[in-house]
Amino acid sequence: LLALVEAIQIQSGYISYVRQAEPLGLGHAVWCAREFVGNEPFAVLLPDEQVLGHKPCLAQMMEAYEQVGGNLLSVFEVPHEQTNKYGILDVAPAAAADARLVGVKGLVEKPDPAVAPSNLSIQGRYILQPEVFQHLAAFEKGAGGEIQLTDAMAKLIGNQPFHGFKFEGKRFDCGDKLGFVLANVAYALDRPDMADKVRAALK
Repeated sequence: LLALVEAIQIQSGYISYVRQAEPLGLGHAVWCAREFVGNEPFAVLLPDEQVLGHKPCLAQMMEAYEQVGGNLLSVFEVPHEQTNKYGILDVAPAAAADARLVGVKGLVEKPDPAVAPSNLSIQGRYILQPEVFQHLAAFEKGAGGEIQLTDAMAKLIGNQPFHGFKFEGKRFDCGDKLGFVLANVAYALDRPDMADKVRAALK
């Protein structure tokens, strides 16, 4: 499948989009949106990951961003034996009062559990600085032979503030068939106008 990158232009009231011509990886898909972003901080939202909570994940992140600036990644804990499925953080103490923030001193894409630096995984929400495009433009291939966003982000560490944010809410992997079904059920049960009917149908 070709990735679709959307940049929202609120002032004009239109949504502009660019289609990734070749499936070269997430890093390349983000790079395709560089002209929409320009020289401003920007958010990346991966639609196959959904978070159900009282406050949207990105809204939580924007509040945390006001404290620390720089680059901010939403993160969650994964079973240690599954680190080879995710981008994993190498953590450091965070210089912030918010306990949900962790410092980031390294990023590793899908490390073997034997060498994984932690079990904190990157979740599909990011607030990034535009300098990441400079590294994506090199088109360096990483894990799986793809241009990895994780590799480009890692090159910003040490040059800009970099934090992980432990969001509040339930994460669903909608790229997985079961995860997609469970997400639909959870969202339906969270709606007062549907919850009782859905609960009865499930029984």
